[in-house]
Amino acid sequence: MYELFIGDRLFSSWSMRGWLMLRKFDLPHQCQMVGLYSGTMAHDMKELAPAKLVPALRTPQHVVIGESLAMAETLAEENPNADMWPTDPAARATARWLCAEMVSGFGALRGECPMQLRHVWDGFTVSSAVQKDLDRVAELWAHARKFRDEGTDGLFGRYSLADVFYTPVAARVIGYDLPVSEEDRAYCLALLADPIVQEWRQEALTVAYDPMPYDLDLPHRDWPV
Repeated sequence: MYELFIGDRLFSSWSMRGWLMLRKFDLPHQCQMVGLYSGTMAHDMKELAPAKLVPALRTPQHVVIGESLAMAETLAEENPNADMWPTDPAARATARWLCAEMVSGFGALRGECPMQLRHVWDGFTVSSAVQKDLDRVAELWAHARKFRDEGTDGLFGRYSLADVFYTPVAARVIGYDLPVSEEDRAYCLALLADPIVQEWRQEALTVAYDPMPYDLDLPHRDWPV
């Protein structure tokens, strides 16, 4: 059984990615919570050194893996029947590219729109830097759709690790009501409507915070269901 170490579900986008890799592809696992906002993170992760960020994975062979992309590649390699990447070689290479760019890029989108799964902010001001990131996301998603299988809803057709990596982007787009095309908004809503993503969010909402991280002085409305 895999052991996954995660931070607070309401805000930790990288933890969500790690969990979705395991949960969506039905890989046996258990979760260990790390005190991301309680100040116990360093202590909680001491046994995983030199890994120091969430998520972190410990394999059944007791190998510790930090960094989400390394986790994704390891899980796909160890579980070939799970079909975590697209089967078509060109689509698979492109999916890896999109995941790698997600890991290394979109700093403004991540920094100015931290993931929160509580509600939808109204009136959020989109900076030029965030808009540039949104334009790049739209460009990458349009490119990915050239490889899409017929009649399926994932970015490349069948659900893959690319959808895992972009689910927190979808949460940002919807949570801050960011300007995207109707096609991209529909994709974001479909990712968030997934019962497994809803399961993550419902668990996240059971935790109370005072003060609430990333709060804004803006009106808000209900999260879409």
